[in-house]
Amino acid sequence: MPIDDLTLIGKISIWALPVILAITVHEVAHGWVASKLGDNTAKRMGRLTLNPLKHIDPIGTILIPSLLLMLGGFMFGWAKPVPVNFARLNNPKRDMVYVALAGPIANLLMLVAWAVMLKIGYSLVNQTDFIASPLIYMAYAGVFINIILMVLNMLPILPLDGGRVMAGILPEGISIQYSKLERFGLPILIFIMAMGWLSDILGPPVYFIQKSIFSMFGI
Repeated sequence: MPIDDLTLIGKISIWALPVILAITVHEVAHGWVASKLGDNTAKRMGRLTLNPLKHIDPIGTILIPSLLLMLGGFMFGWAKPVPVNFARLNNPKRDMVYVALAGPIANLLMLVAWAVMLKIGYSLVNQTDFIASPLIYMAYAGVFINIILMVLNMLPILPLDGGRVMAGILPEGISIQYSKLERFGLPILIFIMAMGWLSDILGPPVYFIQKSIFSMFGI
């Protein structure tokens, strides 16, 4: 049965854990790397935890993914950003890049882990289908949502991680001017989504990475 043929309750049960894990670990990774590079703001605020209740954003973690799930749209979401005081980093401009990359790298590691689970699920199909089917559905969702978050966050738009990376690697003068564009970042993203361009932008790299991962694991 294709995942799109599942009931709404079935889809929620399949997607809930992968979505919550993807956005929670992504945010914790930012805070953990920041703590290693001099800024313990997230640690002091109790945000270096995998407890999803500490990271859930009612809109980005629950409402948006639920609506997209019901509408069959491009699945993505977000958590409450982990606080990072870039001024407290050992080398703010350089370390900002490492902190920003931590989230997408966490998603990369998680999608590989889910791909392993997907491979295991397929290997169990002829033996224990009652275990294999839910495992396959959930693992596929895990691969997909982590690719989405990884690619989305690497768009060079502040305050996304890709924007932070750009600000960190650009020459000082250009970086300062580029950082001033951050206040336009959210309106730009909303405009892109409203125009229906987000799937066109994310689609090619998402499906390329998915195909590459599945090929790597023989799926």
